Amino acid sequence: MTAALLRRHPLPQPSSDDDKEERGRVLIVGGESELPGAVILAGVAALRAGAGKLQIAACRSVAPLIGVAVPESLAIGLEETRRGSIAPRSARGIRDECRSADAILIGPGMRAGPGSEKFVREILRNVRCATVLDAAALESLAADDNALHRLKGNCVITPHSGEMASLTGKPKEEIDADPGATALAAAKKLRAVIALKGSETYIATPDGQLFRYDRGDAGLATSGSGDTLAGIIAGLLARGADPLTAALWGVSVHGSAGNALAKRVGRIGFLARELLEEIPALLNTPVRRASRPKILPTP
Repeated sequence: MTAALLRRHPLPQPSSDDDKEERGRVLIVGGESELPGAVILAGVAALRAGAGKLQIAACRSVAPLIGVAVPESLAIGLEETRRGSIAPRSARGIRDECRSADAILIGPGMRAGPGSEKFVREILRNVRCATVLDAAALESLAADDNALHRLKGNCVITPHSGEMASLTGKPKEEIDADPGATALAAAKKLRAVIALKGSETYIATPDGQLFRYDRGDAGLATSGSGDTLAGIIAGLLARGADPLTAALWGVSVHGSAGNALAKRVGRIGFLARELLEEIPALLNTPVRRASRPKILPTP
């Protein structure tokens, strides 16, 4: 596949007189007391991808710290448990934000468990916009295959093979042996675009399209990298990109950012937060110079 793939899926471009409302509002939900950095990475990535406004909903104990770390955001404090996890009942407190957002990302900095599953299910009942699920938020799908159906395909999920194993009940080794087929089956079943992360990332759609990105490097396998990818996709969705376009460009830009750092810093040792500053230049680079996914025939 050539650069024609991304040219066939162009990103919405703001006009010169658009304000921040026109570029879309992103809501990031996650950030438990021990993991506030994940929502910071995701939130900044969304802004770097071109979103106009950012809201971050995280545990009340860390929300003020997040607001200082990301002064461009509105930090919303969520009720939390004694262990510092998000209290399931706190979903009611951000109902209005969920309904007014242009894109929502759920999961960065959340730990899996019955409480988080209940919280995510409640959030999904109030979502009216494009949605990204990552990390612990994916656990809610294992118990309810229909959880995303009401979004009618307006959703991207970003599991790695271990999380996909939990979603499908298949051994991780089986998923690694045929990730493309696994992504296709999950996309059809969940009615969402799947970006199955790994040394090669497979992007599958509910209608049977399958793409492979194989130009990433080892340095991307670092803490916080997945949060950054999810944030980029959420930011592109907020700008008005459809889920497939947001996933294709998100994966490509994320991989290209890692490649740029690999050349400048070294293949291993760069940090996820260093990816953030690479994003705007890559999104403003002619598509012929960007790393590009490859399309695969449907099995």
